[in-house]
Amino acid sequence: MYFILIYMFVINLTTFLTFGYDKSQSRIQGSSRVSEKTLFSLSFIGGSLGGFIAQKYFRHKTKKLSFQVIFWVIVFFQIISLFIWWKFEFLRLWL
Repeated sequence: MYFILIYMFVINLTTFLTFGYDKSQSRIQGSSRVSEKTLFSLSFIGGSLGGFIAQKYFRHKTKKLSFQVIFWVIVFFQIISLFIWWKFEFLRLWL
């Protein structure tokens, strides 16, 4: 259980900092940016909360509709996955 909590903390912190780094790079003309694929990947593997907080805190990627649609599809997928896992775990305890 502790491994999961540590993992969630680390992946969300990493995602938050990566969004922040990309925002800082966006202000510098000609600088290398973090790809959206990387931001989506970090969010998908558990960093969606960190990504959401970073979007609000840094005001980054909040107006790009294509980014928002994909980001919220990832969050929706995670919520559904957690619900299904919880449902089967709950049933397993009673069987």
